[in-house]
Amino acid sequence: MSIQAHASPGKASLFSNRFYQTILISNIFLQIGIWVRNFAILMFVTEKTNSDPLAISLISVVEFAPIFVFSFIGGAFADRWKPKRTMIWCDFLSALSVFAVLITLLYESWEAVYFATFISAILSQFSQPSVMKLFKQHVHPEKLQQGMALFQSLVAIFMVLGPTLGIFSYHQFGINISIGVMGVAFLLSALVLFRLPADEEQETKGERNSKLRQELADGFRYVWRSPILRVLGATFAIAGFAVGTIQTLGLFVVTERLGQPKEFLQFLLMVNGVAMLIGGAVIMTLSKKIPPQILLAFGMAVSAVCIVGMGLSTSIPLTLVLQFLNGLTFPCIQIGINTLILQSTEQSYVGRVNGVLSPMFMGMMVMMMSLSGVLKKLFPLVGIYAFSGIVMMLGAVILIPIFKHKPAHAPAPATGEAEGA
Repeated sequence: MSIQAHASPGKASLFSNRFYQTILISNIFLQIGIWVRNFAILMFVTEKTNSDPLAISLISVVEFAPIFVFSFIGGAFADRWKPKRTMIWCDFLSALSVFAVLITLLYESWEAVYFATFISAILSQFSQPSVMKLFKQHVHPEKLQQGMALFQSLVAIFMVLGPTLGIFSYHQFGINISIGVMGVAFLLSALVLFRLPADEEQETKGERNSKLRQELADGFRYVWRSPILRVLGATFAIAGFAVGTIQTLGLFVVTERLGQPKEFLQFLLMVNGVAMLIGGAVIMTLSKKIPPQILLAFGMAVSAVCIVGMGLSTSIPLTLVLQFLNGLTFPCIQIGINTLILQSTEQSYVGRVNGVLSPMFMGMMVMMMSLSGVLKKLFPLVGIYAFSGIVMMLGAVILIPIFKHKPAHAPAPATGEAEGA
């Protein structure tokens, strides 16, 4: 069936779209649960282990590890399963796992907090591709970029408010009530999702009956056959490499380059979050005028300059300005990537394409995050930031060949070829 058959008319407001209303409300509850989880558990583990670096780093491990293990599989199952039902079950099971952790906490088994993060991270690898698939079904192609911009703005709001919310919840109410808040937030998200339009019935059961291994291979072939998705995959990997190189070094910018106490880092993060919110709003108004690949290249180029500048700067006002500009253009990267994926992918392949591309970014980012401490001991901070900025600029440059490409789907692998795989 055509996208247009299920999307809202091009002239209708996004806010009159029942699907979009529901996804935004659900995402608000999800963001509350995620940020309370991230920071309440961080504070709790820090306190319980007397700031043990290994115990604290394990939080990031259980949050990011499922992306490598389950992203490919989750994307394939998202294409097989009905997306509405998948999202409801994922949120419901997240809530159930959180309440199970709460019970164990009552019996003084505090290590179970890792389990809550691990389970919800796994389930998100099944739920997130389903959201993308529903975007493809229910949002008119002309509204995709605008819809992604507003979605990104919501994420930016919680980047500003989320850490405060999580820390406040833990300090005011303790870990038990904070865990309870997480569970209720996930449960409310699941209940809100019942408002989504009914899932479409599969036109054919051929895909469902095919082997999972074959479907995964089809996903990789689909990405390889699309000039846009191939370039996007390389861009994902390069961006993850650049971001991961400096992800954990912001504290040293504050202490070494600016001569400020480590607490000053929160002001840089707040400036970044506010700028992301403004950037998302600006892109909403310009979404119809700028192709997503140009939006993405612009965001990466500006980010590259800002990264180099922040490494060189010893001026607090200059660093804050660069951080603001970096945050202002970050939505260009996120919105450009998501829009390109949706515009360049057939509905039946959205989950698998998302599952193929996402680990390219996360894999490179986590790898470089793990090496950044070693790099810091071997090289000066200015050199590391300059290297990261150059790599990010390379990611923008390789997008130039697809500037003139119009939205087009890659050819699906032929049935005979798939069976022979």
